[in-house]
Amino acid sequence: MSAPVRALVLTLGLALGTGFLPSLAHAADAESIRLFDSELGKRATALLERAVKHIEQTGEKGTADFSRQAAFVDRDLYAYAVRMDGRFLASGGSSAALIGDNVLAYTDVDGKAFFREMIELAKAKGGGQVEYRWFNPADSRGEPKLTLFRKVGEIVVAVGFYPPRATPFQAKALLKDAIKAMKADAKGALAQFQRLDGPFVHDDLYVFVIDMADGRFLAHGATPALVGSNGFEVRDPNGKPIVTEMVKLAAKKGDGELDYSWQNPTTGKVEKKHSYFRAVDGKLVGVGYFQR
Repeated sequence: MSAPVRALVLTLGLALGTGFLPSLAHAADAESIRLFDSELGKRATALLERAVKHIEQTGEKGTADFSRQAAFVDRDLYAYAVRMDGRFLASGGSSAALIGDNVLAYTDVDGKAFFREMIELAKAKGGGQVEYRWFNPADSRGEPKLTLFRKVGEIVVAVGFYPPRATPFQAKALLKDAIKAMKADAKGALAQFQRLDGPFVHDDLYVFVIDMADGRFLAHGATPALVGSNGFEVRDPNGKPIVTEMVKLAAKKGDGELDYSWQNPTTGKVEKKHSYFRAVDGKLVGVGYFQR
């Protein structure tokens, strides 16, 4: 197994096993940091850092500032604070209704005691991340939410966000654009596909390209470390030979679709993914979306 593939497997293991936020002052490695390199992830991390510094300087009384809709609210993001004994102290968002309550037994729509999990992780590791389902004012239903948090003394400071989710329509549209770019200028397109600030990377939506003859990755918008590695060696966590199956379908029909498990770059979680792909001049060009 090549080094880039081993690096991918290690990253998948970190995402599945530790649940620890790799950004902030506790940073692990560059590939892990990419998991939170989306616009929302950057905003949430920056807001959490501001909130943590504020509590480090002011103590528990400073948590009241989180509820004042000012420095600790960034559009749809807000900071909140929970004491280690479970008492909810402050919030700049909809969770303000919990202020004063003990939330240790509070559960999300699936019955997950996420506040308890957050406090236990904070006690054990000093910070991290927790995922749960929370009411999203934008669409009036329970949606997966990712919360980043840090322990400051006896207070857990947190910021949550709803990870972006691409749709099948968006995935197909991006694939169409990617194919057009490949036909116009293959070399330039491959470089564009890997630019985080470019037109082919949108949160959890990105392009990947594979040489159908030898299986080498030529581009990967979420994990550039894979470029040059043998895709025929890659298997999802369930042992599915993803690239091998895609190349077989593309060689036979010219295009295709495949379901498998893969790491979502905006959540750091291994999730179900559905990818569309097409053969273009001996290269497989693909785009997938993560299923809800």
